[in-house]
Order: sequence, then structure tokens, then C-alpha cells
Amino acid sequence: MQWEGVIRHYFKHLPVSEKTPVVTLLEGNTPLILTTNISRMFGEHVRVYLKYEGLNPTASFKDRGMTVAVSCALERGAKAIICASTGNTSASASAYAAKSNLNCIVVIPEGAIALGKLSQALVHGAKVVAIKGNFDDALALVRKITSRYPVELVNSLNPDRIEGQKTAAFEICDVLGKAPEFQVMPVGNAGNITAYWKGYKEYKEIGNVDSLPRILGFQAAGAAPLVEGYPVKNPKTVATAIKIGNPARWKEAVAAAEESKGLIDKVEDEEILHAYRLLAQKEGIFVEPASAACVAGLIKLNKIGYFNKYKKVDSKFDIVCILTGHGLKDPDVAVRESPPPEVVPPDEGAVLEAANFKG
Repeated sequence: MQWEGVIRHYFKHLPVSEKTPVVTLLEGNTPLILTTNISRMFGEHVRVYLKYEGLNPTASFKDRGMTVAVSCALERGAKAIICASTGNTSASASAYAAKSNLNCIVVIPEGAIALGKLSQALVHGAKVVAIKGNFDDALALVRKITSRYPVELVNSLNPDRIEGQKTAAFEICDVLGKAPEFQVMPVGNAGNITAYWKGYKEYKEIGNVDSLPRILGFQAAGAAPLVEGYPVKNPKTVATAIKIGNPARWKEAVAAAEESKGLIDKVEDEEILHAYRLLAQKEGIFVEPASAACVAGLIKLNKIGYFNKYKKVDSKFDIVCILTGHGLKDPDVAVRESPPPEVVPPDEGAVLEAANFKG
């Protein structure tokens, strides 16, 4: 049977009815991949899984929330949607707007959006406007616009976005048959950490799982307001998707970490890029840099022995890392972080020598 998208699959868990005009690109049902090489780094008692959200239709987790947000907006009679974005939200909003014949306005920080993501918004026909400012300035502007004009905000401030994104937690539990012991994820505007925690709690409340995971969130060191305890005016990081200085879901993110007995920490860009290469070269998975922040955080915690007290001789525990977006979202980083191809004559020996192949 063909997958029908997150609304139809998790219909009874979402704020929709039979009257809701479902707008779907068959998002969701992304793979939960058991790692081989990364799991070995943590010893025999740990299984590390990767929830690969980059395989959603527009190549990021945003599609889960956007299908619900746009469907509900359409039901309310909206004629246009708007968002502020560092990239992934704009790609998703523009695609779902195109599917539903809604106008889409995207406000981006000038020069601060990866070309892979900008290209998506442009090709889907969104009206893209760049402002001289950062993401927080863009979000403040679109909030002002939606308070004065009949246009629907589809950033993660929209509660329908959170409802859709929580379905990823459902999927993890459905595959594992339980909640993982730990969930690790990147944190930017903090809508996703809010959504996952909501999803896990709801599944436990209805008896689908018996326990809840510890939520471990990681920000980039140059954009870590939740760690520092105050907004960062000029956030800086290679991980553009989490380059946010004042998260819209600040309180909810802190609550998720505290309630789950987890944490929110930060990782340096160097650690992010190391994890980025590790995922690609040891697990065959290409992600945008922001996704690698969670694996960087996992490695950081392992080095300081964070997981040692949970390791038991007679049992194993599961860690799930949330990979939020595909690597093709930001191909410039991949090219910049890799050696250029060597140019040789069209000769068998020259090719094999350049490839360092000994036979």
C-alpha cells in the first residue's frame, strides 16, 4: 500500500477533520537507519540510529509541519502564506503553496541563505524578498505583516507546524516499538525540539510507548542563545539552518530539555564539519551542516563519558539522531570541505595512480 502522507496516516492525532483540504507531497515515512561505524564508536551496549529527514519531498523536516499548516490555512480560507527563512522553511512553504495554488511570500536575510534552498523557493514561484538584516529581523517583520494583513504565517510559531512535525517522533516509536533512550537533535528556531517532545509525550499518554527519551539539543557555538542564556545579535556559523540568535520557541525548547532530564549544549563549527564528513564517509549519508550538529554533540558527550552510567552489561540502549536536511541543500560546503579532483591525462595508469589504487 502506498504511503499517503503524515496527515492521512496520523489523522486522529492532528488538528484536522474530514473537511480539511489535505495538501500533501507524501511527506514523512523517512528511514530510521541503524549506523554501523558510528555505533562502534560508542561500544557494544549502544545503538545509534539516524532519522534521515532529508528524504522528505523538499529535502528537509519542514515538510511535516508544512502539510498541516498549509492544509489548515486553506481550510480557513487563506489566499497567501508568508515566512521568514534561512532556507528550508522557504523551500517547503513555496512547494506546498504551489501545490495548493496559494501565493507565497518569503523574506530572507540578504546573503545568508544557501543557494540550494534559495533555488527551491525561486523555482516553485515564491515571491522572495531579501532584507538587510538577519533571520530574527526577518521573523519580526513577517509577524508584523501577518498581524495587519490577511496572510497566514507558516513559520514554526504557527501551532499547526508543530503538530505536523511531531509525527516524526511517532514514526521513531512505531519503528523501534518503543521510545529511544536518547534523542539528539540540532536546535535553531526551536520548533522541532518542541514538536518531538510533544509527540513523545502524546504517544506515552495514549499508551503507545511506556517511556520517554532524554532530549539532547545542540546549537552552533556562534549561534547558541539557549546555552548562553541571552539572544545573540549577530549569530555566526557554517550551519546556516540553525544560524538564529533569538529562537521563537525558546521557552518550549528549554522545557523539553528540562522535563526530559536532557540538555541543550553547543558545538563548534569545526566539530560540526568533522561530523558532517563522518556521516558522509563512514555512513554514506549526505546532510546539510546543521544536521551534523547533533552528531557532533553526540561525539562531544561521548568523549566526556556522558553515556557511561547508562551502559549495562545485560542490555543495550538506543540513541536517535535527527538529520534535518539533505546535503544538497548546501553543496558549496561539500565542495569547499573536500579536495578538488586531480586532473590527469586520459590514461589508465595515470588514473589508477591518481586514485592511489594498488591493485
